[in-house]
Amino acid sequence: QVQLAESGGGKVQAGGSLRLSCAASGLTFGYYTMGWFRQAPGKEREFVAAITPSGGSTYYADSVKGRFTISRDNAKNTVYLQMNSLKPEDTAVYYCAARFSSGGYYDPAGYDYWGQGTQVTVSS
Repeated sequence: QVQLAESGGGKVQAGGSLRLSCAASGLTFGYYTMGWFRQAPGKEREFVAAITPSGGSTYYADSVKGRFTISRDNAKNTVYLQMNSLKPEDTAVYYCAARFSSGGYYDPAGYDYWGQGTQVTVSS
């Protein structure tokens, strides 16, 4: 059974930082592209960042480019999202996801497995 477990969410003031982690089990982690998505109340789930299986390529939404960094440790079956210079508009539930197929990293429909999400709240 595949499980993705996010952690590291919380409340922070604007300009602060948080580091999210997502621990994976039940899958061959090194074969999967990992992504982070977020969903704010009343809005659709949106792409945040993705990283290829080897970690050699990363992709970011324009809204987080230069502020967020995605990374992975295949030995620990874990993907991270370092979030700096947080803004109130970053407030959302953040989800990690895994996809086996390549390409289309921005589309949530292409991901095979999802975590339960972790809340990030940024106050002004």
